[in-house]
Amino acid sequence: MPFGFNAPRLGIDLGTVNVVVNRIGQGITINEPSVVAVSMDRRIQAIGHAAHAMVGRTPGSLRIIRPMQDGVIADYLVTEAMLRYFIDRSCGRIRLVRPEIMVAVPSGVTTVERRAVLDARLAAGARRVHLLPESLAAAIGAQVPVSEPSGSMIVNVGGGTTEISVISLNDVVADCSTSSRVGGNRIDDAIAAYIRRKYNLMVGDHTAEQIKIGIGSAIVLSPAETMEVRGRDQVQGLPRTVTVTSDEVTEAITEPLSQIVRGVRMVLESTPPELSADIIDKGIVMSGGTSLLRNLDQLLSQEIGIAVHVADQPLMCVALGCGIAIEHTDVLQKALTSSP
Repeated sequence: MPFGFNAPRLGIDLGTVNVVVNRIGQGITINEPSVVAVSMDRRIQAIGHAAHAMVGRTPGSLRIIRPMQDGVIADYLVTEAMLRYFIDRSCGRIRLVRPEIMVAVPSGVTTVERRAVLDARLAAGARRVHLLPESLAAAIGAQVPVSEPSGSMIVNVGGGTTEISVISLNDVVADCSTSSRVGGNRIDDAIAAYIRRKYNLMVGDHTAEQIKIGIGSAIVLSPAETMEVRGRDQVQGLPRTVTVTSDEVTEAITEPLSQIVRGVRMVLESTPPELSADIIDKGIVMSGGTSLLRNLDQLLSQEIGIAVHVADQPLMCVALGCGIAIEHTDVLQKALTSSP
């Protein structure tokens, strides 16, 4: 290392909805939406919170882009610019040594998608990049004993993907990529589609998310809760307000939640018997922002018959896990993909 300087080390959760950056020695330094505002000539106008405030409110000269879709890069150049911005925010624009980065990726990504992730991080100013399976990062961040010779199950429900894995001896033993495209965004879409069908009312992504947070529940609430929802009438084209109940939201999100339950069943069916016994003893750990949906842990427990616990700081688990993993790359070598 030139002049004896130590390279900054970052653990990054580059999610479909949020980017969380964990700098070793400083903790979480960035937690912002993974949203970019781009002009028609492809110039970056805003990133993170500033761009998120523009969602649904932009003139024709601007486009709002989510460069990450379903946990992988959908727009390479915009992702690179967004990464460079967040790395500069965490490490400073002027630095003597480029940072070393640990990034979580979904288990179902292809070799081409892995290469795109590595190249984007290197182009954004990283010295070296390591890729870690997202479920393993979440388990480490949730303080699951991943190094022990026993099975631990993690269900990481993010904005764009759901990672369901059984982990033992610092590696993934069984996982499910079939439900990986189901996450918080799909739940928001289901709510918006239900309101459009039932009330002929168009609502935006932000409104659907607020409904999910405000009165959303995986199982029926007693008593039911209500919320006033404003949108545009499909027939008249005028603004209108309707009252939506929590029972309706529960009905609306049944299908995406059923896909998550099916994914958990599939992983359990492919888990070796000895590890299955460990999971029954320990229970299932949930992480990710969508795990905060009310009663989602109860729904899983009812359907699977195993105790389910939500991790502390579920939103931060992946970034915290990446931060811990970058300090133990020698132990996790089998699970890592690293740049030269």
